[in-house]
Amino acid sequence: MGWTLAFALLAALFVLISGANDGATLIGLGLRFPHMPGWVAVALLVTVLFGTPYVLGVAVARTFTEGLAGLGTGAGAAVFLTGVVIAIVVVAALTGRGLPTSLTLAVIGGISGAGLGAGVPVSWRSLATVLAIGLCAPVVGLVLGYLLGAAARRVPSYRRMPRLVLAAHLVAYAAQCTAYALNDGQKMIAVASVALDVGRDGLGGVGPVAVPPAWMAVLVALFLAGSLTSLDRVGGRIGRGLVIARPLHVVSAETAATGAVLGSSALGSPVSMTQSVTAGVVGVAASEGSRRVRWQSVANMGTAWLVTLPSSLLLGCLAGLGLRLL
Repeated sequence: MGWTLAFALLAALFVLISGANDGATLIGLGLRFPHMPGWVAVALLVTVLFGTPYVLGVAVARTFTEGLAGLGTGAGAAVFLTGVVIAIVVVAALTGRGLPTSLTLAVIGGISGAGLGAGVPVSWRSLATVLAIGLCAPVVGLVLGYLLGAAARRVPSYRRMPRLVLAAHLVAYAAQCTAYALNDGQKMIAVASVALDVGRDGLGGVGPVAVPPAWMAVLVALFLAGSLTSLDRVGGRIGRGLVIARPLHVVSAETAATGAVLGSSALGSPVSMTQSVTAGVVGVAASEGSRRVRWQSVANMGTAWLVTLPSSLLLGCLAGLGLRLL
């Protein structure tokens, strides 16, 4: 009963934090577009987040539960729980110091480190592949953002242009939400699936990823609650730290982030949508000149990303050693 409650509370907390970190970033960028109704941005995200796993699958969620370490037997669920707790601690510590970071990267490091410390086989090849793709995704987003931003400057303006750009924004935003639900958002599905396993079968190995629609609805509701609680803070960070002014540039940033994340999804590798969005925005802003980017904010985020993986790996390994001694 204790482990069931612990996993349930952890899953709820994790989804709330994911909403506060990822959902607020997605909605905040969408609302940077002039005359974008807030309810449309929220409705699109919620609809896509709920439906995409059932339509397009949960390959990335399986990477968290199966690809990083051998969690299918023995203490697999306990190792998974420990890794997620470490990820939350690391992200909370960095955020408390004003350094927004990647929850996805922290989860990858936390689970891998906990598995290493607990004596569970860690798939170093899979981990290296995931990290390499995760490193490439922001670079791809940056390059795509720069190219799309430069191309947007050449688009001529005419009378119907505002309507066409609004339509393009809606398509790009919906695609961005789909990319998130297909990739980065699936870390929530992995956590919820393990929590349901423990509640049903007790503490043991991690089973196949499965979240019934009723529980998925609860997950989406918690995610939305987390998003709305931090929307002002995250939206302000997007506006202050990374400058994009033209509506067509918002579309360019969304498209760049979507391209980077969808490419990673095709490989079954989790990447951070927040990193990809940031990279897309930086690329678009840089296409108008380096002075358009507030580099100090970019440097702060880059520093946090560099700290996230080693700290979560180390703390996860120490926590895993503690599990082994219990």
